[in-house]
Amino acid sequence: MRLALFQPDIPQNTGAVLRLAACLNVAVDVIEPCGFVWSDRHLRRAGMDYLDRVDVTRHASWSAFLQARDRSERLVLLTTRASLAHTEFRFRARDVLLLGRESAGAPDEVHSLADARIRVPLADGARSLNVVAAAAMVLGEGLRQCGGFPR
Repeated sequence: MRLALFQPDIPQNTGAVLRLAACLNVAVDVIEPCGFVWSDRHLRRAGMDYLDRVDVTRHASWSAFLQARDRSERLVLLTTRASLAHTEFRFRARDVLLLGRESAGAPDEVHSLADARIRVPLADGARSLNVVAAAAMVLGEGLRQCGGFPR
C-alpha cells in the first residue's frame, strides 16, 4: 500500500504525512507542483527526523505520475464527494491511497481516473477532516484489512 499526495499545498501537512508513512513503512508519491518549496522548514519541522526514513517519489506532474505508476495497483481517491465509506471498502495490499489538495481537493480529471472513490464518514454539518487525519484513518483501515501493519 502507498500514499499519494496530489499537489499538496501545506508543508506541515506533507511533513506529517511523510512521518506517518515512515512510521508505518509505507511509500509516498508526491505529485507536483506543490504549493511550497520542497525544502521548506515547516516540512522538515513536521516530518522531524523521520523524513530520511520514508520512501518518497516525487513526480513533476499528474501525467508523469500516471506514466510511472504500476497499472496493477488500484488508485483509491479519498474524497468528500464519494458515497462509499472507507469502512465499507475492501482494500488490497497494493492500493495507492490518493489525497487531493488541501485547498481544492482533486479535480474532475483525477476523479475520472480513480479506480475507486471513498470517504471518511463525518457528523452532519462537518465539511472535511484535515488531510493527515483522513490519511491516517484510511491507511489504518487498509493496513488492518490487509495485515500490513509493521510487526
